[in-house]
Amino acid sequence: MSELCYQLDLLKAMNQKLNAKERMYRLICDSVDNAFLYYAFDRDEIATLGKWDDFFDFEVTEVKDIPLLFDAVEETYIMPLRDALFVEKTKKTSATVECMMKDRRRWMRFLVNVIYDEDHRPTDKVVCVENISKLKTQSDELAYMAYYDGMTGLYNRNYFVRLLGDLLRKAEEAKNIVSVMLIDIDDFKKVNDGLGMVVGDELVQQFGSFLKSFEGDQVIVCHMSSDVYCMAIYDPVGSRSVEHIHKQIHKRTQEPFVLSSGQSVPITVSVGVAEYPEASTSALELINCAEIVMFKGKGLGKDTIQYFDTPILNEFIHTVEIENKLREAVFQNNFIMYFQPQYFTGTRKLRGMEALVRWKDGDDHMISPATFIPIAEKNGAIIPIGNWVVEQSIKQYAQWSEQYGVHFVMSINISALQYGKDNFVSFLLSLLEKYHVHPTQIELEITESILIDDFEGVSAKLRQLRDCGIRISLDDFGTGFSSLSYLKKLPIDTLKIDKSFIDTVLTDSATRIITESIINMVKTLGFESIAEGVEHEEQLDYLQQVGCDVIQGYLLGKPQSPEEIENLLKRL
Repeated sequence: MSELCYQLDLLKAMNQKLNAKERMYRLICDSVDNAFLYYAFDRDEIATLGKWDDFFDFEVTEVKDIPLLFDAVEETYIMPLRDALFVEKTKKTSATVECMMKDRRRWMRFLVNVIYDEDHRPTDKVVCVENISKLKTQSDELAYMAYYDGMTGLYNRNYFVRLLGDLLRKAEEAKNIVSVMLIDIDDFKKVNDGLGMVVGDELVQQFGSFLKSFEGDQVIVCHMSSDVYCMAIYDPVGSRSVEHIHKQIHKRTQEPFVLSSGQSVPITVSVGVAEYPEASTSALELINCAEIVMFKGKGLGKDTIQYFDTPILNEFIHTVEIENKLREAVFQNNFIMYFQPQYFTGTRKLRGMEALVRWKDGDDHMISPATFIPIAEKNGAIIPIGNWVVEQSIKQYAQWSEQYGVHFVMSINISALQYGKDNFVSFLLSLLEKYHVHPTQIELEITESILIDDFEGVSAKLRQLRDCGIRISLDDFGTGFSSLSYLKKLPIDTLKIDKSFIDTVLTDSATRIITESIINMVKTLGFESIAEGVEHEEQLDYLQQVGCDVIQGYLLGKPQSPEEIENLLKRL
């Protein structure tokens, strides 16, 4: 009897221990945000634990109830879920599958683990169901950030390059063409500066939405940066041809973009086009070629489309080489000065000289100012170059004046960037004092382009310089943005008639009328007139007859080195 009591007590204790473990497991399952399904193969028993009732509105109490799970997910995920839940059929121990639920609001991850006995027969299976909706949303957001531009919703630059690379590989296999269009909104900085960045951003968004309408299986579009977009077209024919798409873009930009504020903003765009495999076989190089020709088009006039060709690329490479050499030349002051004499028309006596900078590169090649000056103006190198020219010109004049006892006018070209510097006036006056040169012997040549952005500011500086005795000359009159209205407002002494007029003044009646009108107007205003580019005696005779004061050109003196000028001064 005592033995039986002992056995009963032992079973009771073991039962209490099992109940305690079951409570512990249930407590653990209930304390996590997952649902569990347990299946015992030998007993054919199923139990659900954890947050099952929160995840599903049905019970799974038998194996035949498992298909209820298939009905709860989107159709696309039924077969992957079936394979995972019955992973023991493949003799594997685990499987994982992520499924979108039928409500299309939730994502569930099903993790299945199976335990096998020594004979590799399944004994137990646990399915852990995890709600990953939040994680999926975050993942989708990260994926969006990785592939798309946040402002426009178009592909971003990095992903676009990847997709373009795929198109190029596809085109290589099929022996097909891929066109890349780089699209830039003209004068976008004026929109930002004049209307504000908020307006600029909305304009970028609206234009980006318009470009998105071209997207398809064979066309991809991205927002490269700021106001620049890029489009890649596989097999560009028919409605996908560059010409057709550009025509549609041009048609859209004929109408202004109406913003949410009610503002109407008109725009034009410049487009550069490069094709695989003609321009390049690399995605990045293809984009670069399109960018090169786009900027080439901008230089020729806005609202244009420019197609890639080899000469344009060679020109760009040459410009880059010049720019790199120019930086080194600026650092080493590797420039030389030439001077071109100016003569009074009636007496042919020396009036003065124009200081001209020349550059001989490291390979001993003379590079034309027409080539390197525009580059220097774009990259800012014109300021150190210009300052060097000013000082060298004044220094050279001081040496000649002291050595030969001559007095003439030294004309020095000044760029808009130099005039824009706050210390320009004090810099110039300090040089005159340093080399003991009287201000009346110096003439500063300005072009009309200097006046466009800040007429009042430039005029104030010119008046300050003229008050000190420095002469002011307006160069290249008639070729830029000539306006008769500002001539009476400018403190100038001299007006230079551009060479383009002198070239045809003897053969073209319209040019003669304009030239004579300029000379008469200059005389009436009390200015001095200088004709540039005089190369023939007939031109000189004509200019003398119509009353031009001074001539400059190859007829009486080409640009010369300081040594050649000294020979001229010795004969005076």
